[in-house]
Amino acid sequence: MKLIKNMLLMNLFLLMGYAGFAQKQSFDAVFFTMPKGWQQQQGEGGLQLSVMDSKTGSYAIAVITKANASTASANENFSNDWLRLVKGSVQVNGEPSLQQATKQNGWTVISGRANYTEGANQGMATLLTATGGGQMVSVVAIANTRVYEKELLALINSLEWAKVAQANVVAAKPVVKGGAGKTSIVGLWCDNTLETTGSYVNGFPQYTAGYMRKEYAFYPDGTYLFRNKQWQTLMKDILFVYETGTYSVNGNQLTVTPKQGKGGWWAKGQSTKVWGNPVKTADYKLEKATYAFEIKYFSGSQDYCLILKMTGPTQREGNSNSHQYEVSYKLMEANKSIIDNPPGFKTGFENKQLPQ
Repeated sequence: MKLIKNMLLMNLFLLMGYAGFAQKQSFDAVFFTMPKGWQQQQGEGGLQLSVMDSKTGSYAIAVITKANASTASANENFSNDWLRLVKGSVQVNGEPSLQQATKQNGWTVISGRANYTEGANQGMATLLTATGGGQMVSVVAIANTRVYEKELLALINSLEWAKVAQANVVAAKPVVKGGAGKTSIVGLWCDNTLETTGSYVNGFPQYTAGYMRKEYAFYPDGTYLFRNKQWQTLMKDILFVYETGTYSVNGNQLTVTPKQGKGGWWAKGQSTKVWGNPVKTADYKLEKATYAFEIKYFSGSQDYCLILKMTGPTQREGNSNSHQYEVSYKLMEANKSIIDNPPGFKTGFENKQLPQ
């Protein structure tokens, strides 16, 4: 594999002096050499490598994200993660200085950097974003001192991307065979989004206790159950929505036809797992909708995902990812839902079972 070159200006002597001081490691789709004496910590969305001097407050941090599904272009992915990972963490001074995009093992790699201000000090923030095979991976590096510059540059230059064939998103084989041998989407598909404060520390988002959960259960008999539970810190009450109905698949088109359902608000209990009393009904209209869909397998995370694409917002999916009108649901173990009904609430599907 070729090493990433021309990402940052550096002397060949420095590269030779620091590239070989540790064994090559891997995280998801990225290979790297960690500088000696640095610490690593795996978080919800990636791997953090860091070093810090507690006496002076000097630090250098690099975060490697997990591979995530993406249908956006390489430029769009870089712009989105510059806003999310860099601007969300530090106060940058101006737009990033971009390097020419490179091709590495099926990935398009874009890198850029900019100075940032932290109190009376200035630091450097660097972002590399790799896009390929329906996935994207980012590496963000932040340092508030030049003390660790050689090690950080060597780390960045040690980065290698696994071949897209290894970390590729591929069309999944049929999950379950339905009647007449037609491919079906039978299974439990969930979207579990954790609520964040909107701020980042050391490149990692700061989570609250809140969450937004949606799921589809598509049964072999052509019926479905959809549920939506939102427990957010800034919302006074818990939102719960359900609907049941029938679905049909024609090629890559999924049509969902609701028969019954409603939404409501419940008071919060003493924790995010406890329901209070019902407060009021919610404005929720049953809406027939047709989606373009595909099932993808991500070898990096070993997950199957159901990608639903719309021409506009729907009642069920709302305005999520409104520029592309696309949502992703991960396949879960059968009958292992992450959403619970309010006390005493019945959808009529409680006794239905999905195949293993």
